[in-house]
This record gives sequence, structure tokens and C-alpha cells, in this order.
Amino acid sequence: MQRPLSLARADTPLQWLERPSARLGLEIWVKRDDLTGLGLSGNKVRKLDYLLAEALSQGCDTVITTGGIQSNHCRATAVAARQIGMQPVLLLRGEPPAEADGNLLLNQILGAELHWTDDAGYAHRDAHMADLARELSAQGRHPYVIPEGGSNATGALGFVRAGRELGTQAIAQGLRFDSVVCAVGSGGTLAGLALAGMDAEVLGIAVCDDRATFRARVEAIGDEARARYGLRLPSHGWDVIDGFQGRGYALSTPEELRSQVRFTRETGLFLDPVYTGKAWCAVEALAQSAPERLGERVLFWHTGGLFGLFGRGAELRAALADPSPA
Repeated sequence: MQRPLSLARADTPLQWLERPSARLGLEIWVKRDDLTGLGLSGNKVRKLDYLLAEALSQGCDTVITTGGIQSNHCRATAVAARQIGMQPVLLLRGEPPAEADGNLLLNQILGAELHWTDDAGYAHRDAHMADLARELSAQGRHPYVIPEGGSNATGALGFVRAGRELGTQAIAQGLRFDSVVCAVGSGGTLAGLALAGMDAEVLGIAVCDDRATFRARVEAIGDEARARYGLRLPSHGWDVIDGFQGRGYALSTPEELRSQVRFTRETGLFLDPVYTGKAWCAVEALAQSAPERLGERVLFWHTGGLFGLFGRGAELRAALADPSPA
């Protein structure tokens, strides 16, 4: 197994969420992976520690990956690539906006080579990235392709490591969690935490697609991890919860935004509308309707995504005026 890079600033701390805990009647802690490093902050850098180590070991000078216009993964990949002297190439879903903001603006500042595809083309994103890799190879470059979200067996190793990090921290602080909750958008974070074999049940909150889709995706990553690294995905101790996708991927409801603003005013921590915001809405809803699903002590995995707030001022205006629940 390739030795990982050290891009992520770990161990990230555990923090008790005092006011949400009192309001919801559970003991809720947060794993602060929003602190893995400015620019690289969030869960993606843990995957990149392994993915880019593999790229360097293969003599690659260019990294290709894909995501939405405001993809946290694409931005983190572009930052990490520049830090180790590689050229980032991004295949983005959508059309170039008149004015860039958020993650797209950061990608432009980083000098990422941008390619665009519509929704129909994005369904074949892996094939498009393979085509880009062939074109770049023909030009004498040496590309390395990272799948959407960095979610394959190599990327999942970052969260096998993170799950074990959490276990060590919990023992040191005398804590035992009943559940660990994280957002699921491509499956790699959930797969890695499940492969880590933690005591707590790992619950992935689907932010798009559905439970069956994500369970199949996690199981596919598990099969690859077994073949490549000898790791076994347990048949129990993890699951996907759907019903909290709202209007769909990267789309927010007023109720979701009010919940996120209230969380920030209670804790001083920011959530993003795409991933952590929806996952937190699930924690709130389950705490009230099915607390037994979470247990008495919950760990909420904060996967970062602060930059996803930028450019959403119009959407957030009503929530800023009234963060009370609907």
C-alpha cells in the first residue's frame, strides 16, 4: 500500500455541541473535518492523501477529476495538485457562468484547466475523463484520473484511517458513540468509515439518489478494497438513510436553510447547503421522530464545504431574517 501524503491536518478535534444537544435531547458531538486545512478543508483531502500519493508514485504530472460547478472535491483536488506541483484538469457539469464565484472562482485562480459538459454528458463522465486522459497522454503529459468525489478504494483508505483516528480519540476521552452520521454524495466517506470497523453504527445521509443506489456504491468500493488492500466491508454496522434529499442535489428548501442558519447561531460553525446542511437536517428530524435510530450519543461528521455558501445570498435572505423552524 502506498504511503499517504500529509496534506490533511489531522487529527481533527471532537467538539460537544452543547446547545443543539440540549434542544434535541441527545448528546451530540461533531468531528471537525472542516479544519483539515484552509483551501483543502473538508473530507476530500483525506482521500487525496492516498490518491495523489498513488499518482506521484506512477510519475504523473496531471490530475483529472470531475464534479459540479461548485464541487468541493474539484476545488480541493486543484489546491492539492498545485501544492505538489501537478496540473489540475476539471470536468465540470453545467455551463460557464457570466461571473465565477465560490469554488469555481478558486479553481480559476489556481489555473485549473476547465472542461464543461451538460447533464446528459455528465452521465458518461468516466468515459469523458478517459478521453481527456488519452488526449493529454498524446501531448506527452502523464495524467492520473480521480473519480467523482475521490470515491474508490484508494480514496476510501483516507476514511479507514479517519475512522481509526476517531476510535483512538474516543477512547482517550472516555467516549463511546452510538452512531456516526455523515453526508453521502459519492459513497467514499461512508465506505471508508464502514471499512474502519468502528463500534458505532455509521449512518450515511443521502443528499441525492437513494438508499439502494448508495448501498450498491459502497459495496462496490468494498469489493475493490478487498481485492486491492485485503479490507473487508462488514455486512452490518452501517446503512444509508434517504428521505432528506429535499429538492435534489445542491438544491435547498427554505426549511433546510433555516435549520442551517439556526445551527450556526447555536454553535458558531458553518454548514454547507449541499452536504453537511442536509445531513444536519436529518439529525434534527431523527432526533425528534426516531431518536432510537441515533442512540443517546451521536457523532456528526462535519465534512466541510464552507465555500458552498458563497453566491447563495438571495436564497439565504429569508433564513437570515427568520431562522426559527418552519
